[in-house]
Amino acid sequence: MIFFTPAEVARNYVVTGKAKVCTPVGKMFLLAVLAGAFIAMGGVGATTVAVSVPLASVGKFVGACVFPGGLTMVLLAGSELFTGNTLLVIPLFQKEITLAGMLKNWGVVYLGNLLGGLLVAAGVVYSHQPDLFGKQMAVSVISTAAAKCSLTFGDAVIRGILCNFLVCIAVWISFAAKDVVGKMVGLFFPIMMFVLCGFEHSIANMYYIGAGIFAKTIPEYVQAAAKAGVNMDAVGWGNFFGANLLPVTIGNIIGGAVCVGCVYWYVYLSKTERSASPRT
Repeated sequence: MIFFTPAEVARNYVVTGKAKVCTPVGKMFLLAVLAGAFIAMGGVGATTVAVSVPLASVGKFVGACVFPGGLTMVLLAGSELFTGNTLLVIPLFQKEITLAGMLKNWGVVYLGNLLGGLLVAAGVVYSHQPDLFGKQMAVSVISTAAAKCSLTFGDAVIRGILCNFLVCIAVWISFAAKDVVGKMVGLFFPIMMFVLCGFEHSIANMYYIGAGIFAKTIPEYVQAAAKAGVNMDAVGWGNFFGANLLPVTIGNIIGGAVCVGCVYWYVYLSKTERSASPRT
């Protein structure tokens, strides 16, 4: 076959997940910093192209088509992404890794992703890249952060569930492909859909909100956003972590670990083991 079947993907991920958990912490963290930076670069590209398109709806669609480049780098260049690693419940249920090992991976990778996203956010803002298009890029950066920091807790959780359901399906499809082109095409549509629909990705938000917070330290960006009618009051570190990252991360775990990982483990691995077990 030219691709792995879903059952083969499930079996292969057990091996992949075990290798992820066994990676030395230092290397795991560095790979996570790279993943955070890759996703952030996808966000930078998506925002830049969206702002350049006069019609907002078309701009959003074009930006959504650019963002999958971030996950393409994550999966093909080699890195560790928290949202994709919620699938580690699969080797956990197979008893190939421990709960402590999975949680250690999640913690280390999450922190590395945060550092990578914030480093790119700082680099973008303090290099004055948001000066583009008459500072409309800066307005978009701040308004995006404001919108994300203004979500209700419940909305953020649900959007996080929907987002990582699609992200983990994208990862799953990419693992089914046996060539680079197949992986790129397979991951594109689920990622494009989550961005287009405005669902919430915790790692992407590390860049989006971080960039908005940093942009608020530059007076001309604040003036441009205020002139555009952006309410910037919600943009701050407290809302970054409490109003967005906390609920979105909870949603991402449910969407990836439960809605994808648990379901596919039950369908493709637990059933296989039961059918293979001798009858008494």
